[in-house]
Amino acid sequence: QVQLVESGGGLVQAGGSLRLSCAASGAIVRFTVVGWYRQVPGKQRELVATITSGGSTNYADSVKGRFTISRDNAKNTVYLQMNSLKPDDTAAYYCNVPAFGRDYWGQGTQVTVSS
Repeated sequence: QVQLVESGGGLVQAGGSLRLSCAASGAIVRFTVVGWYRQVPGKQRELVATITSGGSTNYADSVKGRFTISRDNAKNTVYLQMNSLKPDDTAAYYCNVPAFGRDYWGQGTQVTVSS
């Protein structure tokens, strides 16, 4: 069983920054890819960024150059640094870990960017 807890969301003005955290209940995040996704009501959940166990990263085109995904293995935590935020970034953000044959999701953290 893997438990994920996201935090760090909030209300921010356009151009501002937030750092999201995804804390895992165990060390599994050290050994698998971890992804950040976001979802707006009425739309499909979309991939924002991923980081592999080796530290390789990948980003959606819409966030490249503005968002940075990173991990702290000692804390079993993955971060999403979000800079130059835009109103279009408004969404609920979720972290995902594929493990033991299934996907694990956190409860999400809301990010709202005002114009």
